[in-house]
Amino acid sequence: MNNMKINGYEAVISYDPQINMFRGEFIGINGGADFYASNVEDLRKEGELSLKVFLDMCAEDGVEPRKQFSGKFNLRVPPVLHQRLAAQAAAHGKSINAWIVELLSECATHDQ
Repeated sequence: MNNMKINGYEAVISYDPQINMFRGEFIGINGGADFYASNVEDLRKEGELSLKVFLDMCAEDGVEPRKQFSGKFNLRVPPVLHQRLAAQAAAHGKSINAWIVELLSECATHDQ
């Protein structure tokens, strides 16, 4: 809901009440690139400009703009939750990993 895609790059959008503006921040990139505006149309324009500056700097420095993800991350949960997850995964005929990947995939694509 609070995401904006600009030229194939994802940005998270929030509202900053201290300055009465919307703030966008690109995610999944090797560095920081944010942008501000008071309305959605201007926010998109500022995002395009911020992204262009970021991509130009990456090209100049020989840096890959997109962050690489390994596909692995650790998640710590309480033992009781771990037990319930194992039971639910088994009930679905899946490993905990396969079942959670399925759930996460549904959640991650739900708002798109």
